[in-house]
Amino acid sequence: MPWDGRPHAFAPAPVPFARSRADLLAEGWTGRAITAAVRRDELVRSRNGVYLLPTDDADLRTAARVGGRLTCVSELRRRGVFVLSASKVHVHLPVNAGRMRTVGTQVFRHWDGPVRHPHPRACAVEPFDAVLHAVRCQEPRAAVATLDSALRLGVIRDDELGELFAHLPRRYRVLRRMLDPRAGSGPESLMRLLLRRVGCSFDVQVEIRGVGRVDFVVAGWLIIECDSEEHHSSWEARRADLRRDQAAAALGYCTYRPIAEDIMWHADRVLAALRGLLERGPAPRRR
Repeated sequence: MPWDGRPHAFAPAPVPFARSRADLLAEGWTGRAITAAVRRDELVRSRNGVYLLPTDDADLRTAARVGGRLTCVSELRRRGVFVLSASKVHVHLPVNAGRMRTVGTQVFRHWDGPVRHPHPRACAVEPFDAVLHAVRCQEPRAAVATLDSALRLGVIRDDELGELFAHLPRRYRVLRRMLDPRAGSGPESLMRLLLRRVGCSFDVQVEIRGVGRVDFVVAGWLIIECDSEEHHSSWEARRADLRRDQAAAALGYCTYRPIAEDIMWHADRVLAALRGLLERGPAPRRR
């Protein structure tokens, strides 16, 4: 559905609290019970005297093991926000932290002070700080897609953007003009940026009678649908797509369906296809 300016309902990813041995003892645990729970994998000792549950996210446990909080693209991915890549676990460490504990997972460290202060026991930073870190950590196109997604999901609010960009270097302010939370996915955001590069006119999230809602209509005749394996892998989904394309063709539209993988990682291929289609233009209508 089109974005109406309000965050879409989504299942928030609650931030688990790490509990110290003192916390557990205060709750009525005994030292023997704590040890037994760790042996039965009912508790995870992330570091000396700090415990989490085995059901807690693996990246959260990694952050706790090194003495920090999950942040940036790692925390946003956990919350369902689109990030282009998150190969390392991003961890925020206190500015006065000593040497980081060694873990087997690759860790990217963030040292700057938080803008929003989380609960002392929280295993992740506040969403505002995670978004702030992710904008600086990613290339511009990925940052725009992440911001679109975070706005659409309500992870940050539109009225927080001014504060967010005030905490970023001036060179990032150009990104604000590129945002459009109507994008239904990260690849849609990235495709929108490619269309801007081409310099063509286009509309987003267009309702076409007899076809339904499409991702883009370019130059009044070219439909672009950003397909992903997640939503278009079954034959039933593919058949529905083909019938939509057929209905659109009956109305004089041409449909181009770039796959998400190419939009994200092979933009040159998508740009070449766009330019080829637009240079040829629509077929003239017979009188």
